[in-house]
Amino acid sequence: MFLGKKSFVTLWFIVMALAVYGQSSFTQGEELFLHNKPQEALAYLESAVAEDPGNIRAFLYLGVSYQQLQRLDEAIVVYRRALPLAGRDTALIAFNLGNIYYAKNNIPQAEEFYTQALAADPAYASAYLNRANARLTRQALQEAIADYESYLSLEPGSPKQGRIQQLLFAIRADFATAERERILAEAQAAAEAERKRRILEEAAASLQSAADETKGLSSGSEDVLGYDGEFELE
Repeated sequence: MFLGKKSFVTLWFIVMALAVYGQSSFTQGEELFLHNKPQEALAYLESAVAEDPGNIRAFLYLGVSYQQLQRLDEAIVVYRRALPLAGRDTALIAFNLGNIYYAKNNIPQAEEFYTQALAADPAYASAYLNRANARLTRQALQEAIADYESYLSLEPGSPKQGRIQQLLFAIRADFATAERERILAEAQAAAEAERKRRILEEAAASLQSAADETKGLSSGSEDVLGYDGEFELE
């Protein structure tokens, strides 16, 4: 049986439509997501997580799509739903949550989720770097240094190495300056305390001398003087 051109085109569209219809919501959403079409992917991925709440990859794609569209609160809801069931993806989802909270300037929450990511994967270099940045933001400098050093040990060839080394040098220089200022302040405080001690000692000694001199001039003043002469009335 020979099909005309028009019939062939019609059949091709039918086959393609059936193929698309046969795809799951996740498959269609994943394809759109991987082609960097987050807006188009949303409906399929939302359906996918509703159909299969155990599909962590669907949750992850959906969360990232929300992030790309700057719908951060919705991304947080998605990631928090997935996190307790994430298994091997725990570190990645916790890391993404940390990034969202950092973007929202909630530094304590960001640091908490970076720490959770590292608990799940102690070799997660990016989590060390981002937690270091969070700690630097809240001026926890010693902890930030430790995280930057951990990152560099895991990523010795990182293009960020030079910038991090400069930052570490600046932090340590500030520490050295602060330590010198602390030592100088302590020395000045000790010198001032010694000066005040000497002033008080000198004042006390002066008062003691004055007391001794006053006692010498008034010695015996409480005695009654005798009188040996005769008293005559005229």
